[in-house]
Amino acid sequence: MRWFVRGDLDGFFGLALDNLVQLLLIESLCVGVLGLPPDLIDSRILPGAAVSILVGNVFYAIQARRLAARTGRTDVCALPYGINTVSLVAHVFLVMLPAKAIATAAGAPDPARVAWQAGLVATLSSGIIEFAAAFVAERVRKATPRAALLSTLAGIALGFITFGFLFRAFARPIVGLTTFGVVMLTYFGRVRFKGHLPGGLVAIALGTLLAWITGLAPGAVVPPAASWHLPVPVIGDLIEALGGGHLVPYLSVIIAMGLFNVLGSLQNIESAEAAGDLYDTRPALMMNGIGSIAAALFGSAFPTTIYIGHPGWKAIGARAGYSILNGAFITVICLTGTIAWISWAVPIDAGMAIVLWIGIVISAQAFEATPREHAAAVVVGLLPGIGAWAALIAKNGLRAAGMGTDAHPFTAALIGEFQKSDTWIHGVFSLEQGFLFTAMLLSAAVVGVIERRWRTAAAWCGLAAALSATGLMHSYRWTPSDTVLSLTPAWPFAIAYAAMALLFLTASWTTEPNEGH
Repeated sequence: MRWFVRGDLDGFFGLALDNLVQLLLIESLCVGVLGLPPDLIDSRILPGAAVSILVGNVFYAIQARRLAARTGRTDVCALPYGINTVSLVAHVFLVMLPAKAIATAAGAPDPARVAWQAGLVATLSSGIIEFAAAFVAERVRKATPRAALLSTLAGIALGFITFGFLFRAFARPIVGLTTFGVVMLTYFGRVRFKGHLPGGLVAIALGTLLAWITGLAPGAVVPPAASWHLPVPVIGDLIEALGGGHLVPYLSVIIAMGLFNVLGSLQNIESAEAAGDLYDTRPALMMNGIGSIAAALFGSAFPTTIYIGHPGWKAIGARAGYSILNGAFITVICLTGTIAWISWAVPIDAGMAIVLWIGIVISAQAFEATPREHAAAVVVGLLPGIGAWAALIAKNGLRAAGMGTDAHPFTAALIGEFQKSDTWIHGVFSLEQGFLFTAMLLSAAVVGVIERRWRTAAAWCGLAAALSATGLMHSYRWTPSDTVLSLTPAWPFAIAYAAMALLFLTASWTTEPNEGH
């Protein structure tokens, strides 16, 4: 398999856009929410992110070429990789922002630096969890039905990727729908433009042109001149942070997000296997952890992960080269500070149709790559991800209405207000916490029931009961502007899952076959 093929250009545009969105999100949250100085972002956080993204992309490209050489195939696609969106948001709002508030109240001379150091500790710890889990994760993958893994991933794709970009496309239809037409033509229709122009390039170029014509671009403020910032190890800051008590107060968030990253990466590896690329789980997950550790060592407060979307990139012809191109591109814009110029000239709207395509492909794969009789299990696995997205939309709506502030905080009284409109928001918020676990375990239990393996179905429900009892599922607490995982026992759910397990265990004696229905 060659290092670069034409399909790698399409894959590069999509994956680079994905990573670019995360970098723009880092910049906006670090400045707007945390109040970090631009110099800290440009000289430490972005160069650290560049190191983590580059080493990971190079590794996964080499891994793809080795798989191609071992199998004699030329259609192997490298695992996509980049900054973890969910962890990014969690680190900002659940670790760094509280750390800054505590430091400010204590009269610390530089609260912003304290917030950054707390993020470094969280990222380092997350990487260690991911690396350690690599040695047991393959057993988990083999024991879990494919319907459970792929439907969980599809739920995330529908809720957090497809719906968001679909709404954005319809909010700005001239750019959104026109570029989606290009994506439909080249990817769904499996044709290409004359002159061998990549569909992704045509979509982004046309989208950028339309964005300028319709006034979506350029940005309001012209960015400053770019300048180089090389990566520098921040061992001293990490040691200071570890000695500053930033680990224990945020341990619940760190453990939950570390497990979330492992589970999500595991599902993405399963997704790649369903698309025909069987990667060894252990080295893939070990590199995932190493990437996050490298991020922390060089100043990034945000962990990396194996990305969702492998089937989509493979379907458009990406192989190993798109990973190399992505790593090189992200490294250059991180080290030169040109992110602001890119966001000024090329709006996200120009490439959102490609990301929308990825969400559609992942969702379709959950049905295509699983046995037909497991379709109900796939649907069950989709629901928690969509529910978690609904929780996000509900909270965004409340914040838009002026709630989620110290003057008007979120409180348990919201439950009663929502129920007056027959909206059972407590169920939504409970489902949101640990929704990846909920989706996988319930879907796996349904597979067990479909195949009449009653003990297997009961075991999955028993595991759900155990996770609920530890607070990793369904347990939430109120903050002024959010509902977050509390890691306290969710006893009603533990009891309910235990009752389901008992029901399935006794099914051999209490039921009989009913083949007519």
